Amino acid sequence: MLLTVLKSKISYAIITDSSLFYEGSLGMDLDIMDEAGIKENEQIHVVNVNNGERLITYAIAEKRGSKAFVLNGPAARKGLIGDKIIVLAYAQIMADEQFQPKLVKLAYD
Repeated sequence: MLLTVLKSKISYAIITDSSLFYEGSLGMDLDIMDEAGIKENEQIHVVNVNNGERLITYAIAEKRGSKAFVLNGPAARKGLIGDKIIVLAYAQIMADEQFQPKLVKLAYD
């Protein structure tokens, strides 16, 4: 049997920009993506801490070191610049497998 488990979590990232007229996705600093083990085009869930909005989209890479988190396309309607978000990615494992998710906690102010 396969179980879907948390693979990666980025906590308290801050939306730095948005672009409504874009195909759609969440752009993220590639350094932070690497730290969390999230690959470009991987499905992610985004939870907005400020307003409770949730969405499923995919990850795209932003410039390394930029600390950018950019809501694109219709996702841009789910949050405002300055909102804190949590980014989640999942994986499927065999029920008898052990797995530890990669947790990245950001503390931008």
